[in-house]
Amino acid sequence: MTANGNCPLGQERTRILSQISSRHCEQEGGSHGPDHSERVYFMALAMGRIMNARLDILAAAALLHDIGRRYETKSKGRLCHAQKSAEMAVDILAELDFTTEYIEKVAHCIRSHRFRSNERPLSIEAEILFDADKLDSIGAIGIGRAFLFAGQIGAKLHDAEIDHTNTQSYSIEDTAYREFRVKMSRVRDQMLTPTGRELAEKRHAFMEVFFDELNREIYGSDISELNR
Repeated sequence: MTANGNCPLGQERTRILSQISSRHCEQEGGSHGPDHSERVYFMALAMGRIMNARLDILAAAALLHDIGRRYETKSKGRLCHAQKSAEMAVDILAELDFTTEYIEKVAHCIRSHRFRSNERPLSIEAEILFDADKLDSIGAIGIGRAFLFAGQIGAKLHDAEIDHTNTQSYSIEDTAYREFRVKMSRVRDQMLTPTGRELAEKRHAFMEVFFDELNREIYGSDISELNR
């Protein structure tokens, strides 16, 4: 976290927020562990530099954006982790003597980062956090996280033949393929920044290739490609 100039909050505050983030996210584990927050942190800062955004706001928002995730998991999706994370972030940042104005900017980024949030991103920093978080849910990383989550909740490996619109999340039906059809395939159309859209197109194309190959292997149709 502290190498290569990636500390817009300074090394000490970055270290503290990183430790707090890790402590909360380790309890969630799997696809939403500390490594997810770190990837979002670095992606958000990289995008922020291109778009001349406030890196200090992005840094705190990225590190704390998922600290309330375990509450959503325990409620099986009934509680919004974005709202809970924002509430927790307000208290954390206040204890570190950040200004009220700064805290509200960070909290808005966190509240509005969720795909299904009722609060839309209204600042460039909020748009960047939204895109950075979504980019981590697609492409090769997204596929890996989808399988991690499916294993975490005990879902099957694959279920291509069912109607995924009539399946339930947090159940045996919540496979990586369902995640692709219901959520991941829609991400590229939700991106808010030019950089996010460009990266999302590339990552989406990779997912299409991967899941097409998975279907062919699952049902043995790839045998027809063998030279005999």
